[in-house]
Amino acid sequence: MYRRRQGGLEVFLVHPGGPFWAKKDLGSWSIPKGEYPDSEDPLEAAKREFFEETGLVPQGRFTSLGQVKQPGGKIVTAWAFEGDADPAHLKSNTFEMEWPPRSGRGIEVPEVDRAGWFTMEAAREKILSGQRPFLNALFQAVEAS
Repeated sequence: MYRRRQGGLEVFLVHPGGPFWAKKDLGSWSIPKGEYPDSEDPLEAAKREFFEETGLVPQGRFTSLGQVKQPGGKIVTAWAFEGDADPAHLKSNTFEMEWPPRSGRGIEVPEVDRAGWFTMEAAREKILSGQRPFLNALFQAVEAS
């Protein structure tokens, strides 16, 4: 999601939940995303994942930002839409994970623990390095429209 402001373009990013990410900031934020089966339409999967991670219903005109292969090998396909939301109203789904590692104990954590609006400059610092190409694609798409 993005919005246009007097100072320029702002991007909505999410921060992963859980103890591993708790104290990480720069280079740890992400676009809302997730995995989906081959039988699911990628755009519909992106809408579903956005809702699951934020509690917000994505709507409007969707612009393809293409695909990026992450450093770990995962291929991410992304879309953007123009919108606005208050990050304070974030409502993420949760998952269970073993913590501490190899302890045999499980804890439930939110998939996303916070969200925020960032200028393009700040977003380039906050976002996972493997997702920076999406910011470039978004900027180009908005400038062309």
